[in-house]
Amino acid sequence: MTIKKELYNQCLEFTNSRLQTIQKTIAEIQESLTSETKSSAGDKHETGRAMLQLEREKAGNQLAEIIKIKETLSRIDIKKSRKTVGLGSVIYTTKANYYLAISAGELNLNSVDFYAISPSTPIGQLLIGKTVGDEIVFRNQNFKIKKLL
Repeated sequence: MTIKKELYNQCLEFTNSRLQTIQKTIAEIQESLTSETKSSAGDKHETGRAMLQLEREKAGNQLAEIIKIKETLSRIDIKKSRKTVGLGSVIYTTKANYYLAISAGELNLNSVDFYAISPSTPIGQLLIGKTVGDEIVFRNQNFKIKKLL
């Protein structure tokens, strides 16, 4: 399996795991909302329902964010080889290795660490459009692009 495909799959697993967690949370909140019966402490009941509604709204926003992340992943062509850094690029630098896709944190592949970053992150924006040999300054550190997949 290619490095790109493996990193892509790790990002997909990360996203699917977050999606399942959020869907489970939404289901639990929905269950709490429907099972909560009106008690004699009316104000307390209304406050509880309001809190659950806020939690449901927050989970809904998280769900929308995950859907956007999945859409970003779906636009990546793992077979495409490029000369400049773009969405789906694997970038080896003198400081660290990056996978420009989604913000999924540190990924490890064959004992090599990669940072899955979004194009909208500060480092992602600096890398886009660069080629092998280009130098970048990020957080007062200089580094050079050694290899691009």
